[in-house]
Parts: sequence; structure tokens; C-alpha cells
Amino acid sequence: MPAQKGSAFLLKIADGATPPGFTVVAGLRTTQMSINGDTVVVTHKESGGWRDLLSGAGTRSVSVSASGIFLGSEAEAAIRAHALAGTITEYELSFEDGERLHGRFLVQRLDYAGDFNGERNYAVQLESSGPVYPDLPA
Repeated sequence: MPAQKGSAFLLKIADGATPPGFTVVAGLRTTQMSINGDTVVVTHKESGGWRDLLSGAGTRSVSVSASGIFLGSEAEAAIRAHALAGTITEYELSFEDGERLHGRFLVQRLDYAGDFNGERNYAVQLESSGPVYPDLPA
């Protein structure tokens, strides 16, 4: 499997239409995704001293963080509006090989920073609400 470019790891926000169209969140320099899962331990006397886990149980979640230069795009304004309102909307992550993940996310955190003689930066943290579905390349 060849290495994939980090610049092709994109965060996109839904436009609110049905079916939704997705717009790339502009100005991102870094994007990171974590898939988390809680375990349900079902160890018993007959486990022979080894831990047993229950497959498919527990809570799963996806966390996305991204940061970049603020460009004032419509997608950035939509993220800010969702952060201020505490609303959940659809996002999509896409990768260079064509694989995509999409689901509903809450803006957990939105930070802005800027130096006197530099660009305005922002960082966003998204937390999944409900299932996150893969879309494999056709």
C-alpha cells in the first residue's frame, strides 16, 4: 500500500440540503481522527485468568481535530454558527484513496488565535453523535 498525502485528508461540512452536499473546510493545515471504543469485560471463573471482552458492546465514538489558517470561508462560518448554537450537523472525512467517513458531529471546541503581525489561526474539535459510516471507493 503506497503512502497517502496528508493534504488529501479533508474535513467537509454538509450544506443542509437533502441529500447533503459537502464543502471542504478551507484553510486546514492539519487534520486528525481518532476512533474510540469502550470495552465491556465479561471475564469469569472459566476464563483461565485471561480477560474476556464482549464483541460489539460498549460505546464507540469518533473524534476529529483540525487546525489551520482562518480564511473567512462559508464553511468556517457554518462551523462557528454550529459551535455557538450547540447544534449537530453532518460532516465528511475524505482520504486520498477515495475512502470516506461521514456522520453527525457536535463542535466540542473552537479556538481562534492570532499574533500581532501574523495570520489568524483556528482549531476545531468535533465529537461524533450517532454512527459514523464508511463509504468505500466505487
